[in-house]
Amino acid sequence: MSRARMASGALLAVLCALQMLALLRAPAAWLPAQVAVALAPGATLDVDHAALGAPDADAGRLRLEHRNDGTWWAADDGTGAPLSVQDGTRQYRSGSVVLAPAQTFQLGALRMRVAAAGANAVDLAAGGTRWRYDGALLRRDGVPQQACPDARLADAWNRIAPRALALGRPLVFGGNLDCGNRIAIAGMPLHAAGIARNDDGFLLGTGPAVPLLLEDGHGAALLAGRPLRLDAGQTLIVGRTRLLLAPDGGVLRMHPGGHVALYADTQKRLPAGVAWTWTRRAAWDLPAQAATPLLALLGLACAAALLVNRKAGAAMLLAGCGAVLFWLQRSGTPAGAGIGLLVAWAALAFALLAPRKLEPVLAAALPLLAVGLLAQLDLGLGAPDTAWLRHFHKTAALLALGAGAVTLAGLVRPARPLPQARIELALLLLTGAALLALLVQVAYGDETGVFDLQPVEFAKLALAALSAHCLALACAGGPAPGGTRRRALRVAAPALLFMLLLGVALVQVDDYSPLVLLALWAGTMMLAQALATRRRGTAWLLAGVALAAVATVALLRGAGADGIARWDFYADRFLVWLDPGTHPHTGQQLLLGARAIAQGGWVGADGAFGLAALGLDPGFALRIPAVQDDFAASFFLARHGLAAAVGLWLLQALFLAALLRLAMRCWLAGANARDFRVAWLARLRCFFLAGGAAFAFGHFLLSWGTNLAIFPVMGQPMSFLSAGGSHLLFFICPLLGAAAASSQSLEENESCRSTSNMKP
Repeated sequence: MSRARMASGALLAVLCALQMLALLRAPAAWLPAQVAVALAPGATLDVDHAALGAPDADAGRLRLEHRNDGTWWAADDGTGAPLSVQDGTRQYRSGSVVLAPAQTFQLGALRMRVAAAGANAVDLAAGGTRWRYDGALLRRDGVPQQACPDARLADAWNRIAPRALALGRPLVFGGNLDCGNRIAIAGMPLHAAGIARNDDGFLLGTGPAVPLLLEDGHGAALLAGRPLRLDAGQTLIVGRTRLLLAPDGGVLRMHPGGHVALYADTQKRLPAGVAWTWTRRAAWDLPAQAATPLLALLGLACAAALLVNRKAGAAMLLAGCGAVLFWLQRSGTPAGAGIGLLVAWAALAFALLAPRKLEPVLAAALPLLAVGLLAQLDLGLGAPDTAWLRHFHKTAALLALGAGAVTLAGLVRPARPLPQARIELALLLLTGAALLALLVQVAYGDETGVFDLQPVEFAKLALAALSAHCLALACAGGPAPGGTRRRALRVAAPALLFMLLLGVALVQVDDYSPLVLLALWAGTMMLAQALATRRRGTAWLLAGVALAAVATVALLRGAGADGIARWDFYADRFLVWLDPGTHPHTGQQLLLGARAIAQGGWVGADGAFGLAALGLDPGFALRIPAVQDDFAASFFLARHGLAAAVGLWLLQALFLAALLRLAMRCWLAGANARDFRVAWLARLRCFFLAGGAAFAFGHFLLSWGTNLAIFPVMGQPMSFLSAGGSHLLFFICPLLGAAAASSQSLEENESCRSTSNMKP
């Protein structure tokens, strides 16, 4: 065994042992498998959300009604999150109504009349002012309002774009500023109410505890509390808990899923008429619906092993197991944590033992993956509801899927390098897929992604590959082969993708961290080209720009909040960073994260580097918003202490250094090559690995800077540690696969060179 394999294997064994220790020490947890509500016809029952299996933190009450005609109805009291019922692809929300002509609604001092409502637009009238809203753009007396400071690009696009390409944005009531799609109401908070377009028309809805009086042909009534009908096969959404409905005469049976509360025993007091069927959280439970796909997968893997080789069969089995686990998690019936842990171990062991020679990049990456799995497992096992553990399930599933898929892709590697034209065609197809995915997110998603995935991560991979191709040709030292169209595409494709990434960052994300991440990547790639072409002046200039950026951050810190109070673009991010105490709501993440880090100290909150608390209640850290993503480092520091964080920093630095070392080896191989295609391919690998290292460095830097309050508050997940499944599947796994393929190619070239130099 090589030293890298032995060192990485030993560290993996320790981390896997800690994962098993956390699983074994997890406290017993019970949850309702079924909630049954028995009511006589004509009776009603008022219950809180906790009586239906929702976590206690989800405040609010609702009324269940069994009418004389046998139908069941539910309504909220307007104090908590509105109820909603999902029926297939349609969702109906309590406290909302589809607007129709002649309706009138009053919200605070604002009284509006619905002048007209159709499939394409709704016309509203308030005093002498006329409003027209089409689902994307709001016009006041026929003229769009001035753009809001945090949505200038989206407003500008909606003014010029055709209606089919416009960005859907709700009309918002409340706040003190009339701008964009906002109508200000004195004394009302922002998002007090809103109008959004859906398949049924234009839907008016209110926020929690907001009194909105609606008048129609049946009289006037508060919009909050309007009941929803419950039918079999529908899903009742209470807070963050989803309940599959199965009415059975005088009993309404509901099967909870999603965020379901966990209890240490089965002694919970329930209201009269409510009964629970308890089940214990099982670490080694495998749902029955997984049997058929797993048997089919085993047959395909055996066939692949017989027809190709054993490695292909193992990779197919691993990828298939990851896909099945992900499907179970998405369907609301995840496998036990022990099953996910076994699959994750299989992925780590496969990545450790499958390569003939373990590269330092992979040797550093595997322990980082194990640390992330440990953090997410530890966070979920002691949490008060089932939602936290789903981050571990998703990461384990996508790790296995990514490891198996990358290995299968490597097995189809041809014996001889592909022609440049075919590689360029593959890169253009990759660009097209990335652009399409980004457009889908802009049209149907938000800053959290679309369909539970983040197309931005796939676009980062495509951007790194395309820019590497352009830089590889630019460093050729002469005119590159190909006609004018091909040369134009080489330059235009990465530029277009880069601009679209900037657009998505500005439109979908109310933060500037993606812009900083792209700036870091662009600066690193410019520095890599300058060093490769020995342009020392450019390299020194870029270093000066980096130092100037650091000095600017330091000057902003010294200037204080008063120095930027007059800014109007993302100013709140700087204000929260400079003085979070005076912004307790928006600065909650920073304040709670700092408190958790202080509790951890040097040796963890338990005084034993977190070993004594593995698998137990995470405690205060669960109160940090997005602690599983942007503030995962705060949980790690609170649990394991600053000393363990120093070890994590060193491991991350080793990973980045190994990536850059491999990139340098590829560059030297290209410089010594005598064939243009071989040299171009080596330079392509060099710049791709450098671009991947730049993105990974940006994620590390921004995440640590956010958690430690070094930089203005911004959100970026930390590679390997955060529960970013899309980042792991679409970026990290392909990057590691490219590193392994580059190392193998270098070994083959060195072997061929040494063989040709041998004398008879």
